[in-house]
Parts: sequence; C-alpha cells; structure tokens
Amino acid sequence: MKVKNLFPLAAFIVIVFASCSKSDSGGGTTPAPTPVVARTIMDTGYGADLKQKMDIYLPANRSTTSTKVLILIHGGGWTGGDKSDFAAVIDTLKQRLPGYAIFNLNYRLASFPTNNLFPTQEMDIKTAVESIYNNRSAYLVSDKFVLMGTSAGGHLSLLQAYKHRSVVKIKALVDFFGPTDMAALYNDYSTNIPTQFAIASLMSGTPATNPALYQSSSPIQFVDALNCPTIVIQGGADPVVNATTQSQALVTKLSSFSVPNQYVFYPAGGHGDWDAATYTDAFNKIQVFLGVHVP
Repeated sequence: MKVKNLFPLAAFIVIVFASCSKSDSGGGTTPAPTPVVARTIMDTGYGADLKQKMDIYLPANRSTTSTKVLILIHGGGWTGGDKSDFAAVIDTLKQRLPGYAIFNLNYRLASFPTNNLFPTQEMDIKTAVESIYNNRSAYLVSDKFVLMGTSAGGHLSLLQAYKHRSVVKIKALVDFFGPTDMAALYNDYSTNIPTQFAIASLMSGTPATNPALYQSSSPIQFVDALNCPTIVIQGGADPVVNATTQSQALVTKLSSFSVPNQYVFYPAGGHGDWDAATYTDAFNKIQVFLGVHVP
C-alpha cells in the first residue's frame, strides 16, 4: 500500500514580517516584539526507537491560539513506507494551508513473523499525536489538530481520530483510500492467498481466530455521532483497498450518525497512481472541506 510522489510540487511560501511598531504615547518608538520565525526540524524523536521520528514544519508568526496542526501519516501496508513519501506534498500543503504547522510521522513497521505486529503502528501514532499535543506550548501551536493519511496511514489516522480521543479530539480528518474494516479487508483477498496470509500475519491470526483484534483495529467499529468531520478520497479501480467494502461502507455509517463527511470518488482511479489533474481536484476539495470544518 505504499504510495510514492502523491502530489504535484507547489511553490514555496514567502512570508513578510513587520519590523517595528510605534508606541501610543509620547511619539517615541518601542522595540517590536521579536518575530516568530519559521522553523524546520527534521528527524526529531517522539520515542526511543529509530523509527519513532517526525519532521516538523513550523510556520512564521505562529501562536497557541491561531496555528492549526496537520499531521501526516504515510502508507505502505503497515510494513513499509516512510515519511519521505510525503516529500513532494509538503510545499503544496504550505501553500494551500498557510499558517498550519505540519508534522510528518514515521512509525515502527511490522516485519514477519513476530516483529512489530499490529497494534504497534496504532500505538506509535497515538504516542506521537499525544506528544505533539502535550508540547504545543513549546511548538507554539493550537489544539486544532487535523490528520491526513494515505492507505495504511489513512487507516491509522481513522483509528486515532475515532478511537483515541480522550486526550486529543481531532477536528477533521483526510483519508486517502484507507482500510476501514480489517475483517472485510482480509475477506476481500480471498483469491489472493499471499496477501491474505500477510494480513493474518500482521493481525496475529484470521478474523475467525483473532476476532477481537480485527474488531479493535477497524475504524468503522468506532463510528458514532461524536466523530470528527471526515473527507474520504477513493479510486473506483483501486486493486488494493476495495471502494465498496472499505471507503463507501465508512461514509455510509458516518452519514447514519449525521457526522459531517464528504466522499470524493474517482471511478477510474487506482491506488493513488493518479494524474496531476486528479490530485489537484482532490486538494481543491480538501482545502474547501478544511476551511469549512476547521475555521
């Protein structure tokens, strides 16, 4: 489920700062506050493992009241991928969502037969999101958090937003073709035994032998009226994540609970291998959606 070069590149943002201000009394001048400059912090840790790293892009003039947070979670089938997969989209996001702080996460990857099996990835995302939230005063960011994930990263984003909301309540979520029902995903591969075996390895069993983990790992099981607004983006010809049993099933359940949602469906779209026009359209819709739901 690894998706490389997801989005077209965009221009860098130029930010202009005021240098001084006049005092209100006596006609004199007082020193202007030191401007908060933009910062980029690469490979900062949120845990002890080498994979528990994130890249941080903090905008200029940020504050704990105004600066929203966008957290990116890469795909790769829970066994591969890297935060660098989002490298092509960082500048686009800076341009389209000016003023957002961006946190691009890595997490521990599963390797069979026994290393970092699920829910390791889920717990890493929870740790990272709560670490950012608990340090927002240091980062000078607000409590308005948005998640964006692709494929397995979409699944992890959905789990974080819907299941782990006691500490951080996510304001909105962008899901690019993420699995939503792990038992259905296993069954979707009934004619692809190697992939079905890989899912069973990741989940330490089949839906029949380990039903509790399949249920607790399925975002669709945690849908209720308190879920955050969610935009789901899916290709109709996706050979990896079934549009009907995964994305469509999720939006149907969200709608049944009156959760604000939008389903962006590209009938001919595969698993993220879309052209620039399709991604431009998707990002136009994301930009509008976040503008409405994360004012």
